Amino acid sequence: MADPITPVLTKRWLSPNSWRLATYEQLEGYTAIRKALKGTPEQLVQLVKDSGLRGRGGAGFPAGVKWSFMPPNEDKPHYLVINADEGEPGTCKDIPLMMADPHSLIEGCVIASYAMRSHHCFIYVRGEALHCIRRLNAAVREAYQAGYLGKNILDSGFDLDLTVHAGAGAYICGEETALLDSLEGRRGQPRLKPPFPAAAGLYAAPTTVNNVETIASAPYIVNAGSAWFREMGREKSPGPKIYSISGHVEKPGQYECPLGTTLRELLDMAGGMKDGIPLKFWTPGGSSTPMFTAEHLDVPLDFEGAAEAGSMLGTTAVQVFNETVSVPWAVMKWTQFYEHESCGKCTPCREGTYWLAQILERMVEGHGTPEDIDTLLDVCDNIFGRSFCALGDGAVSPITSGIKYFRDEFLALCEQNTAANEAKPELVGAQA
Repeated sequence: MADPITPVLTKRWLSPNSWRLATYEQLEGYTAIRKALKGTPEQLVQLVKDSGLRGRGGAGFPAGVKWSFMPPNEDKPHYLVINADEGEPGTCKDIPLMMADPHSLIEGCVIASYAMRSHHCFIYVRGEALHCIRRLNAAVREAYQAGYLGKNILDSGFDLDLTVHAGAGAYICGEETALLDSLEGRRGQPRLKPPFPAAAGLYAAPTTVNNVETIASAPYIVNAGSAWFREMGREKSPGPKIYSISGHVEKPGQYECPLGTTLRELLDMAGGMKDGIPLKFWTPGGSSTPMFTAEHLDVPLDFEGAAEAGSMLGTTAVQVFNETVSVPWAVMKWTQFYEHESCGKCTPCREGTYWLAQILERMVEGHGTPEDIDTLLDVCDNIFGRSFCALGDGAVSPITSGIKYFRDEFLALCEQNTAANEAKPELVGAQA
């Protein structure tokens, strides 16, 4: 079993009024920026590189490397944008973090902005999370009043303005370039890359987009060092991670563990399967990651471990389903979500998700045919790798993995329909 860790990202969550500046300062808050502002931007970038911190938004790209892409000159304004558009079904880590400890994100924003020579940072929050937006705005006001934001922060000569922006609630805006278009006032649709945001992002200026959990990790790395950070997790995926566990477990919630923790260990922490009904299938990182079954209980949940077992770590949104759940039904519900959230920019995703949802709905209603399974896989094959952004790839994951592990369930639905159709002529004859 992985060694338990002393809470890092969640260490203040249970403190009274944990979201207030006074509590944050009592618990080592805003000590890291004092340290960071005495160094150079290059030293901070190197520190984050050495720590091995990888993006916590799903892609797992090394954060220090991403920061180093920002140009060293300041010919144009540099921007840091925080992706807090938490819309993946099952994902619930960034909003709890901002609710319980918003100042850790703000302090991380100051450190990261200084490292990338940015003087304006934006936090893009999903519009439905109104309670979170209000709390974040209150924390930003506190930080300005205390001199942690604004002009000449802590007499360092560094200026930073921070804007909290509420999105309109579109899953596509979790994709970084769609988020930037939305932030500029346009319809949220992904942009063609290149140019990449580091070259031409927000307002065509150098921009870095990072996840909430990634940036909130920065103050701890500055205070304790890269070697300390590497003591947790695994060699290629170091550090702590917030796993959000939902579904058929006794104690759903957020659990901070070292990267590489297994579902068996997470279930133990979450009190086991609800009502003792056995596990049937689960997602390691939200609905856009291929599902796993009970045979994957001991897969290490880090970027490499999940990939080697045929899925992705994603946002560590662990959704747990017991034996009472129909796989085709669950896959249909996820597919309906992707159909609804497709931005419509590219044909494979716009048309493909529509047809996938239509076929699955027909199958679940009992009107499917065995050929529908092959049609589903064919449509998936025409979406995967051909859509403009990763939404299309994510949309096919539940279907292809569901059929891979539970083809019999899809077939059973089709056979019920076939049997019912064959029985109809006999029934008519009997009545005659």
